[in-house]
Amino acid sequence: MKIAFTAPMKPLDDPTPSGDRTMGRLIVKALELGRHNVRTATRFRAWRKDGGDAALLSVKSAALQEAERVGDAWDQEGYRPDIFLTYHLYHKAPDWIGPALADRFGVPYAVIEASRARKRRTGPWAVGFQGADDALARANGIAALHDWDRDRLLPFFEETETDPAQRLRTVLPFLDLSVFAKPHSTRPIPQPLIKLLAVGMMREGDKTASYEVLAAALRQLSDLPWHLTIIGDGPNRNAILDQFPKDRITWLGALPPEQVIAEYPKHDLFVWPAIRESFGFVLLEAQASGLGVVAGDALGVPEIVANGSTGLLAPEGDAPAFSERLRELLTDPERIRAFGEAARARMFAMHSLDAGARRLDAFLNCALDHYKRSSDRSGDL
Repeated sequence: MKIAFTAPMKPLDDPTPSGDRTMGRLIVKALELGRHNVRTATRFRAWRKDGGDAALLSVKSAALQEAERVGDAWDQEGYRPDIFLTYHLYHKAPDWIGPALADRFGVPYAVIEASRARKRRTGPWAVGFQGADDALARANGIAALHDWDRDRLLPFFEETETDPAQRLRTVLPFLDLSVFAKPHSTRPIPQPLIKLLAVGMMREGDKTASYEVLAAALRQLSDLPWHLTIIGDGPNRNAILDQFPKDRITWLGALPPEQVIAEYPKHDLFVWPAIRESFGFVLLEAQASGLGVVAGDALGVPEIVANGSTGLLAPEGDAPAFSERLRELLTDPERIRAFGEAARARMFAMHSLDAGARRLDAFLNCALDHYKRSSDRSGDL
């Protein structure tokens, strides 16, 4: 299948690393694994930090001009995709290009990961909200990365009086597990000092809040043997590190992805409160490396971490509860090992690149079927 692709939130070659960029690249990689021919239609970035009608209408105008430019180039080349696929749109990053090109070339349009905050229907983001809603209305298939996001989209179908079962699906996130070595033997029971690991950037907002919850939880566990390694850096570094006892942490700073992956197996348990995390790539990576997890029960995290099987979840932002979950495991090293082995097995079964390729293929075929049915109905009128 020939797939024209765009990512209005952040182009896949953006120099700034992020989970969003990583997921976009993995989607393309999985599609290519499934023998699809993926072409980046445009690098146009619709995302804006600040709203306002004038600013967003200017973005819309530029986006439609870009759609015309791309369409003209396709006409000259004789290129026509089988489907147009957009990754990640919302009121700050609407997609005006994909629907325009899908209409121009008479092909299906599909979206992976769409967020919808109805409070943005009015106010400075109204133009962007409407642009994202218009794209959802045009889409023949919409895929959420987890059920929490999927459920946030259900009001759109209620408002438009359409059936979500026809177009809305969940496509769980996945990783390229080839970089995570499979163990040759069973991991030893961790003892006597439990080696904990946390990975997260040290910026304002949810990341700092997660570190604050983790520090508060660990302060209640000074009677138990543990040592925490922290990977990450940012403007709040000093304020964050000051909250942890210096003799019980090792700070490694920000590391390149391959070095982060090398650090996971050196530890026993991954700990991350995950405040407002959509799902958290670090939670996927830790489990793929054979680590059990203690995390916050936020958004899509429960679909990534199987509570009681691959880790333990605490109510989001609840430091005492997080501390209790940690105490359960710090006093039961055998359970830590069992969680890690179950986590690795679950990752290879449910979150591999192959599994992602199969789910994406099924999603795109459903979008094609919906487009065909819609076209058939239009032809009957």
